[in-house]
Amino acid sequence: MGILINHSVENTVALVVGDTPLAQSRYERLKSLGASPLLVSVADFEIKSILELGRQEVDNIVDSVYVATGEKDLNLARDIAAYCKKHRVPVNVADHPELCSFTLLSTYSEGDFQLGITTGGKGCRLANRIKRHVTKSLPPNVGEICKRVGELRYQIQAEDKVDISVGQHDDDADQAADFNKLVLESQAESIEEKKKQRIRWLSQIVEYYPFSKLATLDPSELSREYGRTQSVTDTEEESVRRGRISLVGSGPGSEDLLTKAALKEINTADIILADKLVPSQVLELIPRRTPVHIAKKFPGNAERAQEELLELGLEALEQGKHVVRLKQGDPYIFGRGAEEFIFFRDHGFTPTVIAGITSALAAPLYACISATHRNVADQLLVCTGTGRGGTLPDLPEWVASRTTVFLMSLHRIEQVVEALIKEKHWNENVPCAVVERASCPDQRIIRTRLKHVAEAIKANGSRPPGLLVTGFACDVITPYPQTDSEQKWLVSEGI
Repeated sequence: MGILINHSVENTVALVVGDTPLAQSRYERLKSLGASPLLVSVADFEIKSILELGRQEVDNIVDSVYVATGEKDLNLARDIAAYCKKHRVPVNVADHPELCSFTLLSTYSEGDFQLGITTGGKGCRLANRIKRHVTKSLPPNVGEICKRVGELRYQIQAEDKVDISVGQHDDDADQAADFNKLVLESQAESIEEKKKQRIRWLSQIVEYYPFSKLATLDPSELSREYGRTQSVTDTEEESVRRGRISLVGSGPGSEDLLTKAALKEINTADIILADKLVPSQVLELIPRRTPVHIAKKFPGNAERAQEELLELGLEALEQGKHVVRLKQGDPYIFGRGAEEFIFFRDHGFTPTVIAGITSALAAPLYACISATHRNVADQLLVCTGTGRGGTLPDLPEWVASRTTVFLMSLHRIEQVVEALIKEKHWNENVPCAVVERASCPDQRIIRTRLKHVAEAIKANGSRPPGLLVTGFACDVITPYPQTDSEQKWLVSEGI
């Protein structure tokens, strides 16, 4: 097993040895990538040339060697591989991964996007088939998406001079634990403060937006959002009220968990106003003809983004359109559903409300947690870790026979845990689970104890949306690390 890297060969000298069509192909490919390849036949090859034909600035040692000689010259290939490894020259021998210091991947490229598949040399063209299968699911404009996101990133960093954690923009970076860190509305009042948050907003829209919209991102749109401070104004002119609005729950994540009623509303909408956290697989079900607006709820802008959605919804309703307000989970479980219902009703449009499966119930199930269990848990409580204006709410007292699900709490988990243990006298050894992206293919579960959960999240990073499940019901089906174990948490990926 090795580290997969994207190695630039531009202006390097690569020695290709062999008389086969593959040797010619390797030569042409290296040349197209900006290298200066040398193609040498088996008859003309001298092993000392490895140390003589390279660039002068690296003492004439070639930068890499590609051997494509075939089985009849296997002994020569072995000698070349041994010589290269002795002199620390990267070497690839076709069909013999055991002789290689690096192997070549089955690749797909579009613009700045590159995809590589390897089976460690054991695939018998399996890597190529896997590549074809994977590329079918890529968005058609993936190269443009990479270009656009990169342009926005560089523009934001140049304009706002934002300091970021080392490596957070590298391709191998996981989400940092502070990716979804709480930002109070009061902390983001000035334009200068809002500018500092643009890089975080870009990271979040890259994470949440469907691919079809990433290629159309516009930096001027971001700038406008930071300059807007007006609250919603009343409509002065009375319009004919012909539109209708639906508050639709989209469930916890998987498109398979949408109700028929929700799908019917989606398919008949004239415009859809979606939460940021509605997963892409649900958004992809929206007909292409239907305009979609996704909430710009970047850190510190939640209230303004909510106001914008209400404005857009009201404007569309007054034009006689069918508006679908697509919400994650269930509209009435910590989703501002009642607030929106009252707003639109007060403006003359009484919404239809379509129930959705809340993650508070679905996530425990997908994490193999029976929220209630005889002689273990006879109560289930759903609460939030974030009150109005970002405050810490009055958290529940400790009840041993209760399973408690905390929504909107992982971004301030240290505060929540401290309050539970010190103020509410919770058992610090109670088992708990962090369930992220419940029911989605990239679901992740971190199983631990309450006293270790903040440390576990910091160590493993953030993959929102997520929630915290606590209670002794957590380890009825799936075992957890023992309280005296050196292993503080267990992580499982996928469904």
